[in-house]
Amino acid sequence: MKRIFISAAIIAMISGFSVQAYADLELRGEGSSFYGSHRLIYDTDRDITWYDYTQYYPEWGGMMSWAAGLEVNSGGVNYTDWRLPSALNQDGSGPCNGADCTGSEMGHLFYTELGNVAESDEAGWDYQLKNAGPFQDLQSAYVWSDTEHSKDYSWHFDTFFGFQSPHGKNGKAYFGALAVRPGDVAVAVAPEPVSAILFGVGGVVLAVRRKLARWCK
Repeated sequence: MKRIFISAAIIAMISGFSVQAYADLELRGEGSSFYGSHRLIYDTDRDITWYDYTQYYPEWGGMMSWAAGLEVNSGGVNYTDWRLPSALNQDGSGPCNGADCTGSEMGHLFYTELGNVAESDEAGWDYQLKNAGPFQDLQSAYVWSDTEHSKDYSWHFDTFFGFQSPHGKNGKAYFGALAVRPGDVAVAVAPEPVSAILFGVGGVVLAVRRKLARWCK
């Protein structure tokens, strides 16, 4: 009976320390630009850094120009090598058309890193992004890529439904983009590692277990 009581107390304590981790996404503090200060999020899996700011501009050409002209300062370093995310698969093939396109940069972020699913895989249609993870400004939107489909069309990814497809470059309402750059940034302000948190929790649990054992005698 004593063991059951102690185990229940420990389980309740551990559940209070639950940590949702995005293993391949690491926070790199904030970067300052004309648009204010926004998070820099490094994807260790793809070796790219996202700027956590959604800019809206219906036309594809305008969005390409916006990303190319973006300047973000972090840790005294001015980063100017921003672009729109690629719709191609990591090996250069594609682009994939439709749902579950995990090979593109936006598809990889949406599905693999953030754990979202396509609306067609769920019951009902609620027209909104389910999980933005560490992003604060990732929104339900049609997100332009830098990948052309043809003279008048370019590829985009929509975070409403999780679909990737070509669309006329003239765009429409709710068309925007996130900027991304290759590699990491200089300043790393990562949250406390999960391993360190679990180590601390283990110490607390051990101490509590000893006290409860004495109390139950």
